Amino acid sequence: MKKYSVLVAGGGSTFTPGIVLMLLDNLDKFPIKELKFYDNDAARQETIGKACAVLIKERAPEVEFSYTTDPREAFSGVDFVMAHIRVGKYPMRELDEKIPLKHGVVGQETCGPGGIAYGMRSIGGVLELVDYMEKYSPNAWMLNYSNPAAIVAEATRRLRPNSKILNICDMPVGIEVRMAEILGLESRKEMIVKYYGLNHFGWYSDIRDKAGNDLMPKLKEHVAKHGYVVHKDIDSQHVEPSWNDTFAKAKDVYALDTNTLPNTYLKYYLFPDYVVEHSNKEYTRANEVMDGREKHVFGECRKIADKGSSAGASLHIDEHASYIVDLARAIAYNTKERMLMIVPNQGSISNFDPTAMVEIPCLVGSTGPEPVQIGSIPQFQLGMMNQQVAVEKLVVEAWVEKSYTKLWQAITLSKTVPSATVAKAILDDLIAANKDYWPELH
Repeated sequence: MKKYSVLVAGGGSTFTPGIVLMLLDNLDKFPIKELKFYDNDAARQETIGKACAVLIKERAPEVEFSYTTDPREAFSGVDFVMAHIRVGKYPMRELDEKIPLKHGVVGQETCGPGGIAYGMRSIGGVLELVDYMEKYSPNAWMLNYSNPAAIVAEATRRLRPNSKILNICDMPVGIEVRMAEILGLESRKEMIVKYYGLNHFGWYSDIRDKAGNDLMPKLKEHVAKHGYVVHKDIDSQHVEPSWNDTFAKAKDVYALDTNTLPNTYLKYYLFPDYVVEHSNKEYTRANEVMDGREKHVFGECRKIADKGSSAGASLHIDEHASYIVDLARAIAYNTKERMLMIVPNQGSISNFDPTAMVEIPCLVGSTGPEPVQIGSIPQFQLGMMNQQVAVEKLVVEAWVEKSYTKLWQAITLSKTVPSATVAKAILDDLIAANKDYWPELH
């Protein structure tokens, strides 16, 4: 069985140890000969890297491990690049959330003006990684789950149309884990889902078990009462109070269209007034993460590195990350596994823009994803998706053309923003905050 060389781009991320643990846990399914980290922040990466060196030595000493800030060293001789970068890190995320809130608008990492700001930072960073991979390992595949995935996917479609990059998101995985719990199933993989939309902006239209039995009625009954809240805590990544509220609010999103089950992120577009009212302008998700996961993961990594042992450490496998191994395996072994991917529509949703990057089920094999046909979608979803895809396309056009007007249009068109006046005020504040990251707009 061939052993693969894997590069994690974003080696200093708080999610990296969970991915390493998950890869080590799956070596029988996806054998690795070499694991490398790449990051442009040497200090952050070193803290994570030293701890991961200990984990790998304990569990799989035969796997070669290294970390570097040198692109040639990192990207040479790899089969897969797993990319999860955050340009500007958490301090910029905090501004993405707090600047819109100051103007009475949803402050969220990937939705609305905050997501647009983050997208403007992410495009250049992800394109840089794609270019390094094509230069040093032209046959490698990039599995990209850097946010905001919708804007990044549109940018790579338009600016690197022939690159071997697969854009994915683990949020549906988190929702499906909860669905399996609601249904009393062992695993979300016992469900065959039909889903359509854009990233962080979609709907489940059909869910069946392997025998073809319709699971939607039971799920709908639960979601109508409780949203996606389940009784036992099954999901350690998403348990802060703000996440519980998000899972509960799915009940109200569902009420708008009881033929489908919604992605949780739709609450930001359909109930922006509620979200703003329940937001703490002084302490947002970014603060929760910096005070919670960030401190915890870096603290645990320092302990492991200092002791030279992971005994007693409380780093956990990111279940969501198992999705990445499934994707790598699908490509490596041509498994044709059915997975949700972000791909060019090209007629899969027959009444929607063929150039839109849609999130739909695909059968994934060694040549990449083959999208499943969805057919036509209802007017309500179509109207919302047309508006949102226009936002995403305008952001990419603004980045390419360095256009102030197009970015103003993008923010104005977001369903989270009440008017062009408010959009302009937010944009001007975001420009000042992002001067080190965005192209200069004119």
